[in-house]
Amino acid sequence: MITLTDIQDAHSRIKKLINRTPIMTSRTINRMVHADVFFKCENFQKAGAFKARGAAHALSRLTDEEKKRGVVTHSSGNHAQALALASCLMGVRATIVMPKNAPSVKVEATKGYGADVVFCGNTEADRIATADSLIESHGYTMVHPYDDDRIICGAGTAALEMLEDTGGVDIIVAPVGGGGLLSGTSLAAKLSEKNMKVYASEPRGGDDAYRSYQSGKIVKNQEVQTIADGLRTNICSRTFTIIKEHVDGIVTVSDREIINAMRLLWERMKIVVEPSGAVSLAGVLNKDIPVSGKRVGVILSGGNIDLGGFFGLLEEKILDGS
Repeated sequence: MITLTDIQDAHSRIKKLINRTPIMTSRTINRMVHADVFFKCENFQKAGAFKARGAAHALSRLTDEEKKRGVVTHSSGNHAQALALASCLMGVRATIVMPKNAPSVKVEATKGYGADVVFCGNTEADRIATADSLIESHGYTMVHPYDDDRIICGAGTAALEMLEDTGGVDIIVAPVGGGGLLSGTSLAAKLSEKNMKVYASEPRGGDDAYRSYQSGKIVKNQEVQTIADGLRTNICSRTFTIIKEHVDGIVTVSDREIINAMRLLWERMKIVVEPSGAVSLAGVLNKDIPVSGKRVGVILSGGNIDLGGFFGLLEEKILDGS
């Protein structure tokens, strides 16, 4: 069982390897939702997402022999980049299994940090099978994106910092995919202040966590259709057990609502947030979470987005002379 001391110890281990990301606010957004909203900007984290926290903590716990053999994981992008960077900083060989449909910007960043990338099919089963084969062949240690207490403790350090830097909040909202961030967030929150509320926001096109929470048992997605590529994974038994005990509710948001939240953050706060990172704000904006009159912590989980299309349009304008 993970304790608050475990999360605090994780923070002590990784604080020199990560950024203490800023808390930002917006009067415009506060007026829109009638609350005081504090954004924990993990889009400014190393490797561009909160995943750097769990990756650094997991590697810090490896034995010398495990470090020598190297590590492997499967990820569509943010955990891939985080583990690649942490491995580079700590001198550990990393092999990353990525689906063929992973965003190119995340693939290139993962390679840029020095990791070996092995492509696989686009299903979760493809990822697992490929990673298992590499472990059998090379003896790598698996660093799972979320089904790992070391990862959950590392992820929980974001909420720990938020509570310290804001002086406390009434509600914390986090996105949910595999559940590592939500699990760590809910533990850090509830073990610090049992009356604090924790909510999750999830893409409607991949709502396994919502349906599992409602039914009381794990319900897996058979098909996922969402712009939030970082949240396409299913929760696992480890994370669901924590979520059931410590999370007060899960809401779902449409891709249109996610895009609207992204645009609001870009235009009003001038910060680049990826779709998965904007899901938490989308859940606050659609009024399904009771935030009115409250102090609300919102975790913006990452900012890794391919801006090639945007800059391509600007280049076209230059060529057209417009």
